[in-house]
Amino acid sequence: MFGAYIGLFFAAFGAATLLPLQSEAVLVGLLLSDRYELWMLLAIATLGNVLGSLVNWWLGRGIERFRGRRWFPVKPALLEKARTHYQGYGHWSLLFSWLPVIGDPLTLVAGVMREPLGRFLLIVTLAKGARYCVLAMATLGWMS
Repeated sequence: MFGAYIGLFFAAFGAATLLPLQSEAVLVGLLLSDRYELWMLLAIATLGNVLGSLVNWWLGRGIERFRGRRWFPVKPALLEKARTHYQGYGHWSLLFSWLPVIGDPLTLVAGVMREPLGRFLLIVTLAKGARYCVLAMATLGWMS
């Protein structure tokens, strides 16, 4: 039973990084099994996902020191485009950190832009926690 919670944590953590994992599928499976506490599943999934986003933020804080290197994974034009986009929408764009494809890079860009840690954690926790709550409500039939 405890192993399921650990598995959910690592799935949520990994899904928030650039790894191709799906924490939503794990959460839905555990919800449908009706063997686990709802609040515990939501708390663990949110915590894991936020901590994974924190890794992205931390990487973003240090990534620019490697900017001139040949192996640097992001082209300067793309990094500048992301910076301009983030400056245009500001920290509120982190409300979209839960979205597939754009959410993970958005948390990395927040680190590059030196988003204050407290505000980053608050907004990302709200966004990701709300996503898991809506998913749980849809899975358990509370939205019909």
